[in-house]
Amino acid sequence: MHVNGVELCVETFGDAADPTVLLVHGASASMLWWEAELCARIAAGGRHVIRFDNRDTGRSVSYPPGRPGYSLRDMTEDALGILDVLGVERAHVVGRSMAGAIAGMAAIDHPERVASLAMVCTTPGLPGLPPMSPEFLAYTARSPDASDPAAVVDFVVGLMKAYSGGSPYHDEAAVRAIAEADIARATSIAATLINHFVLDFDAPAKGGLGDITAPTLVVHGELDPVFPLPHGEALRDAIPGAELLVLDRAGHEVPAPLWDVFADALLAHTSRRP
Repeated sequence: MHVNGVELCVETFGDAADPTVLLVHGASASMLWWEAELCARIAAGGRHVIRFDNRDTGRSVSYPPGRPGYSLRDMTEDALGILDVLGVERAHVVGRSMAGAIAGMAAIDHPERVASLAMVCTTPGLPGLPPMSPEFLAYTARSPDASDPAAVVDFVVGLMKAYSGGSPYHDEAAVRAIAEADIARATSIAATLINHFVLDFDAPAKGGLGDITAPTLVVHGELDPVFPLPHGEALRDAIPGAELLVLDRAGHEVPAPLWDVFADALLAHTSRRP
């Protein structure tokens, strides 16, 4: 699709006449990390599900490595622009990890477009919250050779293990399959690996988390090593009326054994009227 002045790769599931759930993923993650089976399960509950490749992931527009020509606000406008192209006035917006900031900006600056909000494995960014785990930081201190797809696959597989925080649900074979597919279809692996970590994280123009009026569900892994559970608790407390679902024994992820838990919670949440 041509959206917000750029080309983005978009996929939909279910009936467009049903309420729309817009899934936005976090840093360096293409749409494939919102697994197709999970999207289909949500769609089977009577939802029109959209997943897409953010800039510098998958088949969407790519920028020179280390020089992203966009900000977090642009990524927010991308997400809303997809709704415009598809003729969707309001959607249930789900932001995961870094994309929690994208979803939050949409809810704060464009409340008329956000029927409900879900924040998955993300953070309010407040001072005093626990840091990332030493094990996770040690792993992410390394970087693969972007010109070697096999090395990048191995790096991503190891990264997802680090993301799991020791969760018993971690499935290395499933992760490797997604990583291989993701890297094979990426426009620029080098840009994917770095650009989301150096872009401008501009703030919402119309307020903060306390100004969110959309019904909000916070979903957080019990073992999250990136944003430990107090981040999810603080996010719930920062958004008026927000509810918290803790994914038992999950890390910085929504693992397949908990897809039914997640999908059922999301379907119940998106059934409510604001």
